[in-house]
Amino acid sequence: MFTPPLDTTPTPDERQRFLRLLRTALAERRFQRLLLGRHEGEDTSIERLTVRDIELRGERALSFLWRHKTKDVTKNHPLDEGLALIDGLLGSDFQQAHLDTLGEEVQLRFSRKGKPLLQVGKKGGAGASAADDDTGAGEAATPGGHDRAKPRELSADRPFWRDLGVTHELKGQPALVPAMARKWKQINKFIEIFGAAVRKAGLDAPQETQRPVRVADFGSGKGYLTFAMHDWLRAQGLAPRVQGVELKQDMVALGNAAAARHGLEGLSFEHGDVRERGDQPLDVMVALHACDIATDYAMHFGLRSGARIIMCAPCCHKEIRPQMTTPAALRPLLQHGIHLGQEAEMVTDSLRALLLELMGYDTQVIEFIALEHTSKNKMVLAVKRPQDPTPARRAELLAQLDEIKRFYGLRSQALETLLRVEGKLEAA
Repeated sequence: MFTPPLDTTPTPDERQRFLRLLRTALAERRFQRLLLGRHEGEDTSIERLTVRDIELRGERALSFLWRHKTKDVTKNHPLDEGLALIDGLLGSDFQQAHLDTLGEEVQLRFSRKGKPLLQVGKKGGAGASAADDDTGAGEAATPGGHDRAKPRELSADRPFWRDLGVTHELKGQPALVPAMARKWKQINKFIEIFGAAVRKAGLDAPQETQRPVRVADFGSGKGYLTFAMHDWLRAQGLAPRVQGVELKQDMVALGNAAAARHGLEGLSFEHGDVRERGDQPLDVMVALHACDIATDYAMHFGLRSGARIIMCAPCCHKEIRPQMTTPAALRPLLQHGIHLGQEAEMVTDSLRALLLELMGYDTQVIEFIALEHTSKNKMVLAVKRPQDPTPARRAELLAQLDEIKRFYGLRSQALETLLRVEGKLEAA
C-alpha cells in the first residue's frame, strides 16, 4: 500500500493568524514586545530574540535584541523590513513566539512535525500562557489569574551569574546555588521596583531610547545589583551605561573582569567614595546600605547629578538618635532602647523623604524585601516629577520639616545641611 510522504510544511493558517495579530497590534499601538524562543538556527550561540517598537529620527522601527550566550547584539530595522524578518524566522530559526499586547498574550509554537499551534488569551485570564522569555529562570505560568506563578524579572541562565557565585553548573545546565536562594529573591525584588521606577520616570519612552540610560550604583560590593540593572535594561531594548562604585579594590577587579569576559558593553566598576565624587550627569542613583550620613551624601549626589530616580536603602542611623529629646507624650514608649532606635530610624528617613519631595520628587519609604531575608529592608525611593512643588506646597513641606525637628529637639540632619549650604531650602 502506498503511503504518501510526510508533509512537514507548516500549515499557514495559525502562523498567518499570528502574523496578522502582530501587524494589528503594531498598527493600533497595542504592541508591547515580541519574544522568539527555542532557537534551532545555524548559530548555536543564540538563545532568544526580543523585539520592541521604537522611534528613530521620527520614524517607527523594530529593535531586535539578539541574546547570545556571552553577549547581546541590538539591530534596528524599519517596520516593514522588521516584519518580513520575523516572518522568515518563525518556524525556521525559532520554534516559539510570544506576543505581548495591551490586553492580550498570544503564543505560537511549532510541534516537532512543524505544525503551528496558536494560543490567544486575555491578560490575567484563562487561556493566557507562559512565555518562553527572559523574565524567569524556568518558571511557567498556569492559566487562571491568581494561580499563575509569579514571574521573575531576571533569568538565572546568564553566564555572569556563575562568575558572581549565584549559579553553578548542574547536569550541564546553569542552576541556582542553594545558599544564594534568598539573595536571588532580593535581587529580583529590587529589579521589580527598579523596573517600575524606570517606567514611571519615562526612561523607557520611545524618545529616550536613542541615548544611554546612565546609572551609578554606590557601594556596589560584588556587583549583584549592578549586573542585574545592566541586564534588565538591555532586555528592555535600552542602552545602559551602568557604573558600580566600590571601596574594595578586589570587588572592583572582580566586576570588571566578569563584564569584560562576557562582552557586557556599558558596564564598568571603579574604586571610589560617594563623598569624594565629582558631579556627573545621571538618570538613576542607587546606594544600598550606605552607613549613616553616607546615605545623605548619596542622595545629595543624586540631586546634584539631576537623577530622575534615587534609590537608597539606609543603614546605621547614627546621626539623629543622640540628638533626640524624648517628647513627654512618648516617654513611656521610648524608654526602651530598641523603640528609641526604631523611632530614630523612622524620623531620619521621614526627614529624607520630605527633603526629596521638596526637591521635586515623588517619594516613598517602602519595604523592598521581607524582613525574614534582611533586617535592612527599608528603601527610600524617589522619582522626579515633571514639575517642582508649588510655592504653597513647598511652604507646607518646610513647615513639616521644622515641626518634626522642633518636636524631637533636633539640631541638624546631614541632607538638610547640604541643601541649606547650597541655598536650596529657602522659601520660594
